[in-house]
Amino acid sequence: MKEIQINSSAIIYEDLSELSKEDFDLMQHAIEARKKAYAPYSKFNVGAALLLHNGKVITGNNQESAAYPSGMCAERVAIWKAGSEFPDMIVKKIAITAASSETKVNKPVGPCGACRQTLSEYEINQKQPIEIIFMGEIGQIIKTESLLSLLPFSFDSSYL
Repeated sequence: MKEIQINSSAIIYEDLSELSKEDFDLMQHAIEARKKAYAPYSKFNVGAALLLHNGKVITGNNQESAAYPSGMCAERVAIWKAGSEFPDMIVKKIAITAASSETKVNKPVGPCGACRQTLSEYEINQKQPIEIIFMGEIGQIIKTESLLSLLPFSFDSSYL
């Protein structure tokens, strides 16, 4: 038997004013995307904004259907949109924010498992980390230097 240590680090900001201008601007794009989400069933709106290496920002938001929980998360909408429009472009970072019409979301909301898997594949394929910045509607913001720091022992195409 062998035991290993897994380390992950993150920076916690108390509010948006502590972010760099680039991160603040990206989160503002995510907030605007969140406001356009279609979430009449969960009432949980999520917005995501990707910053590409060429400076372009791609946004996405969650989209639900009456066959709830059938729908799509904001992060996957954004990353697949980026992959479709800019297939060879490097993704530098993604900002994610969530709000509910039923309660104040006052703690950071990270990507779900399916979104972590999808984002990790892009990070692995581009051979460069994707910074992840996430928050609720208000309160603290968490930033990690890599998606893979949120998903140790990730599954990728090397297993296939």
